Amino acid sequence: MSTAENPQPTPVEATHWCPKCGAAQDGARPEVAPGTPTCEACGMPLGPAFVEPGGTDAAGFPLQGASRPGQNRNPLALVVAAVVIAGMLYAGFHFARRAGRENAGNGMKHGPAPDFTLQSLEGKTMRLSDFRGKAVLLNFWATWCGPCKIETPWLVELQNQYGSQGLQVVGVAMDDSGKDEIAKFAKEMGMNYPVLLGKEAVGDAYGGVPYLPESFFIGRDGKIVDKIMGIDSRSVIEQGIKKALNTRAAAAGATSEPAAALEAGK
Repeated sequence: MSTAENPQPTPVEATHWCPKCGAAQDGARPEVAPGTPTCEACGMPLGPAFVEPGGTDAAGFPLQGASRPGQNRNPLALVVAAVVIAGMLYAGFHFARRAGRENAGNGMKHGPAPDFTLQSLEGKTMRLSDFRGKAVLLNFWATWCGPCKIETPWLVELQNQYGSQGLQVVGVAMDDSGKDEIAKFAKEMGMNYPVLLGKEAVGDAYGGVPYLPESFFIGRDGKIVDKIMGIDSRSVIEQGIKKALNTRAAAAGATSEPAAALEAGK
């Protein structure tokens, strides 16, 4: 019997979608036993978990040329997704923290600077109001604060540069280190301005100073004209100093600080 008399079955040419891998393939589908589920992409018989396109598999998921949920997930895609999610979480935390820093004590930004009484490293009693008529850079810091070690040399330079114009930098040490350790730090850093031993009550009066260093720029009239939470560039600090210097002293007998000054130890 010749081939012409018994031609082979003509394969069905079509685009097939594999419900297992989701790939498309053009070509003939091999003959299989009637009722046997096949892969629409490669024409190979599949297990009983699959049925023809448009139906559902044994788990009840529709088969439309895509894999079931959870099948054939690309490991690289999972890693990328994890990195993206982690980045979003970090960014959210970062911006929330930054917002908290900017909002903490914002009511102090342009109000009267609370007066206080603190002891200096030399044992002198000093008040903020002692510097009325000068532009004051009130700097809260600590010996354990890394950024403070970066910022302090700038304050020393700026005191030298603008001291003759009426600037007075005042440092308030807000840590539990003993007086001797603070004095040693101040000497090593060459601090050329008063260093006072801080009290929690003073920090609370200025918004709690949750981040160190923290600087308040106080005009000649005793009012806060600007503030920096955390470390910033030297140029930004210098801009705050110029704002404070560009103010006028209050008239004689006038006062702008809260009526009750903070006494030492309170």
